Amino acid sequence: MFSHVMIGTNDLDKAKAFYDALLGTLEVRPAKVDRHRIFYFTKTGTFSVSKPINGQPATPANGGTIGFLANSPEQADAFHAAGLANGGTTCEEPPGVREGPAGKLYLAYLRDLDGNKICAMHRMAS
Repeated sequence: MFSHVMIGTNDLDKAKAFYDALLGTLEVRPAKVDRHRIFYFTKTGTFSVSKPINGQPATPANGGTIGFLANSPEQADAFHAAGLANGGTTCEEPPGVREGPAGKLYLAYLRDLDGNKICAMHRMAS
């Protein structure tokens, strides 16, 4: 359904260091840099972080969350730990299992350096 997701940052170098460490826990290669943007390419899509083209400060989406697939709860925990170790902040509940209409999920939420809400998610066996 999606080709890519792009979010804004106010410091591209810090964002690259943060997301290289964070996404490395999910076996994603370090970002490719293109002028004012960085790109993470995978078989299933592209995640990008960019300085706003209009020159205004980047702001996080109110009500938005970017979710990344994790292969296991341990991988989601590593994602969360890498985020905290690189300046991110925890949000929502601590990493753990949540059950709802989408089934049983292991979720680990963070806010990145610019306040964007991100999450590692692993779908648990029913």
